[in-house]
Amino acid sequence: MINDQMTNDQRKTFTMICPVYNEEAVIATFYAELKAVLDSVRDRYESTILFVVDRCKDRTLDVLKGIAANDPAVRVLYLSSRFGHQMSLLAGIDHCDTDADIVGMMDSDLQHPPELIPKLLATFEQGYDIVYTVREDSPDVGWVKQITSKLFYKVINKISQVPINESAADFRLISRRVATVFRTQIRERNQFVRGLMSWVGFNSVGVPFQVRARTMGRSHYTVGRLVRFGIEGTVSFSKAPLLASIVVGFAFALFGFAIALVTVVQYFMHLALPSGWTTLVTIISIFSGVQLIFLGIIGQYVAAIFDEVKARPHYLVDEKINM
Repeated sequence: MINDQMTNDQRKTFTMICPVYNEEAVIATFYAELKAVLDSVRDRYESTILFVVDRCKDRTLDVLKGIAANDPAVRVLYLSSRFGHQMSLLAGIDHCDTDADIVGMMDSDLQHPPELIPKLLATFEQGYDIVYTVREDSPDVGWVKQITSKLFYKVINKISQVPINESAADFRLISRRVATVFRTQIRERNQFVRGLMSWVGFNSVGVPFQVRARTMGRSHYTVGRLVRFGIEGTVSFSKAPLLASIVVGFAFALFGFAIALVTVVQYFMHLALPSGWTTLVTIISIFSGVQLIFLGIIGQYVAAIFDEVKARPHYLVDEKINM
């Protein structure tokens, strides 16, 4: 009995944060797989699962309430509205045990394989503060998503001083001191967690993993949402009217190029045109569109400043279960 007590006292505490949004079809299966993996390492780690639920439209919360009722190691944090994936991660960091030795993060749709956790823990024990995963996409990932993802990371790595691995996923382990930094010091409103994990530094290492093919549920990241996520990662946030100004700017620029092309063709076909018409139309059409594009980009940064000045909460909690 004494030896068992000593073994339990020597175990490290480990909290796995799992953001959830409309995962009714898969959440029970995900919990079962995650629980089995955590049970396999319980001789070394005292584990807790913290589900952070964005405001759902299905029965995900009801399923999690049933799971939490039978497992005291499962905690549920239900947010009052849909604050997004990144804010769910922040909410999890804020509400996990402050004395947890290790804090993990992974998605709840089973594309992040729970069976990789023992390998991540073993790597973490080598002295790292951040152990992140490097995604190897499965064949079912569409070419549009692959291209847009590669393009986004190529652009952001060009304009940013903080290098971000283009295949890094939000499946990682962090140490207590890194969690404390996020909990007490990094409190900006529109967080791009992958970038911030690179920015904080500390000892970091990547572990490759194969993304599982999706068998249940569906991705909540449409092409439009991925584009918005990319812009938010660059300038911290997105405002719909300002995004519209960028889109309109591109539209006018394309329209200007088309008009310019038509005008140049007319000129070389010797159609009767007022002197200087070609040059005037070309310059006004192109530069008007380009100006709108840059006004929209500047507006993105103004919007980010506006959000910081308002100082609204990062998220609001509606309900806590087993906490």
